[in-house]
Amino acid sequence: MAIKSNSSEQEVSGGGIKLYSGLANFNVIAINPTMTELHTLGINVKQDPNYYVEFNGEEYFKLTFWVKNEDLTTRMEILMQSKEKVSKTGKHQWLNNIGQDTWSDGVPTYDWYKNPETARKAYTGEYTLINFVKAWANVAYGDEVMFDTMDKIVKGDVTELKALVTMLANNQVRLLIGVKDGKYQNVYLHNFGRVKPQRDDLFVKALNDEYKTFNAEFNTDLAWGTFVPQLAVVTPDEETVSENDTWV
Repeated sequence: MAIKSNSSEQEVSGGGIKLYSGLANFNVIAINPTMTELHTLGINVKQDPNYYVEFNGEEYFKLTFWVKNEDLTTRMEILMQSKEKVSKTGKHQWLNNIGQDTWSDGVPTYDWYKNPETARKAYTGEYTLINFVKAWANVAYGDEVMFDTMDKIVKGDVTELKALVTMLANNQVRLLIGVKDGKYQNVYLHNFGRVKPQRDDLFVKALNDEYKTFNAEFNTDLAWGTFVPQLAVVTPDEETVSENDTWV
């Protein structure tokens, strides 16, 4: 007999891929990397990634951030288009130079909306990108957060963005991680947190918004750790015994 045993308390292979869930701090290690760059980071892929995808006959650019902490390396994707973001009612989304957004038919004139002279119509996916960068770069309220080449970024030229990987190498961003289809890690895109202060309540507020739900499973207490699926136990139908049943 040859059996290489281990203690029952020791976790060994055979239990499937370890998945994580909850809120945690991450470093950004790459933006839209090539296959060679991914291999350098220890991420094994067999071919160069395709950063373009088609949905309902429209093409989108996948802006992909690779993020890492001591437990997990995963990617976060923002779908972008060189197409202005328009609501179902026909209003445009507007962004100013401090990343403030609003919806309006024309240039916003609201009293609370700052620097309207810098406002312009936002591209699809741009607002999500700006919110992510505000948290990652720890931009103070009212300070500038804008890109000179946004018209190129939405088409796939991320040269300006890539510079941030080095510039913000020591910065971290707080992300909510979930699990999709029982096997894929997924990043929540409707709220990004700063390391200080840790406003977990803002994640809860976003998750409770009917328009900002998370299409993934996650630990409901938002605590970071190994993902534990919430299994639904199926109760069998109650059997009816008939007098005609034959018992052996």
